[in-house]
Amino acid sequence: MTAILFSEELKDFYRVSKTDFTRQRKQSFSGTILLILNRITKTISIEIDNFIQVLQQRQTTIDQSYFSKSAFVQCRQKIKYDVFIHLSKQLIHEFYSDNELGVKLWRGFRLLAVDGTHLTLPNSNELRNYYGEAKNQTNVVSIQARASVLYDVLNGFVIDSVLAPLSKAERSIAVNHLDSAKEGDLILYDRGYPSFEMVFEHKQINVDFVFRIKLGFNNQVKDFVASKKKTDIIKLYPPKHAVLSAKPYGPKNYYLVRLVKVILPGGDIEVLMTSLVDRVKYVNELFKDLYFKRWKVETFYDELKNKLQVMEFSGYSIKAITQDFYSSIFVSNIQTVFTEEINDELREETENKKYTYKINVNLSYGILKNRILEIFLSGRPMVEITKEIKELLKRNTVPIRPNRKYQRDKFKYRKRNKPKVTKNQKNAF
Repeated sequence: MTAILFSEELKDFYRVSKTDFTRQRKQSFSGTILLILNRITKTISIEIDNFIQVLQQRQTTIDQSYFSKSAFVQCRQKIKYDVFIHLSKQLIHEFYSDNELGVKLWRGFRLLAVDGTHLTLPNSNELRNYYGEAKNQTNVVSIQARASVLYDVLNGFVIDSVLAPLSKAERSIAVNHLDSAKEGDLILYDRGYPSFEMVFEHKQINVDFVFRIKLGFNNQVKDFVASKKKTDIIKLYPPKHAVLSAKPYGPKNYYLVRLVKVILPGGDIEVLMTSLVDRVKYVNELFKDLYFKRWKVETFYDELKNKLQVMEFSGYSIKAITQDFYSSIFVSNIQTVFTEEINDELREETENKKYTYKINVNLSYGILKNRILEIFLSGRPMVEITKEIKELLKRNTVPIRPNRKYQRDKFKYRKRNKPKVTKNQKNAF
């Protein structure tokens, strides 16, 4: 990754203009990227001072004498935000290609999940005009963007991410995520996503799916809920009154899908719709636990918002917002590289104890602060740096307490713009 970050090819492709970053002794392309990756959650001047101190401790070709708030603000405008998407995809590619035996699968599938959320943005006219406004039940207006990810729930990586205006529909973004999916993937969706068109899109690329669907999704689902059946295979057609003139399918096209009934602990019924129609290979009892694995993408958003502090944006322009968002995704994937292997080791080491343990996620991001610079700037062997970081992370673990349940309060965030950080979860940055 270090060679890629400092390569001329990366700079040439992801600078806005061919004339950018050509003058000598100016803030560099790679230096600006590293400063953004180190997460600017405080005043820019303070973060730059911290960055310079780190540079002074290491032998590096980056000239720190030209770092200033003004220079940074100007330089970041010359960098396309896509550079962080590219770096993240390179990291993920290396993980899957160099670590085949270590990749966790579910019955041979790479298990993915799609989910979206809203991010509250700074108050500026540029952001308001591009992303849009949202009003809650108490008529509080805020500028918000729609974020969405395709997430590997077993390995902890963000495979694909999108930051879009509120006007962009969740399903439309989900279809775009499919460009990063492949045959052999199984994707989990919440009940806001299922439709005939979504099933069609998955079938076109031979990717399997599990949707949680509303009990009134269509008459076939209503009949299934009312029946005593635990599973059924139905023919799914386009909606009867849908306008199909511009679609690549007609009213008589259908797909065979399977409905699975899941009974929750309180007795409520949930219905899943899946492409896994083989009832012998995939018995009903598998699906409750399978769908529960989707919860990992929900906890990822907790990490993104409350641990990584993605909404502590370092600027008020579209450029700054997109750079901060996609760089945060890349940092999250870097954190996964270090923590997932350690968590596997901890599970093995503590399997005979009262509790198994895992890395303290909040502290892991704080530990990576500045050490991300060590990864890219130090001339030391990567194996040596990785070992030191892993040993430090391993000293900060928390017990996993199974079967703990919490009543979900879906109204708790309506009276404030951001989730509250509890006293035992102070910011690590």
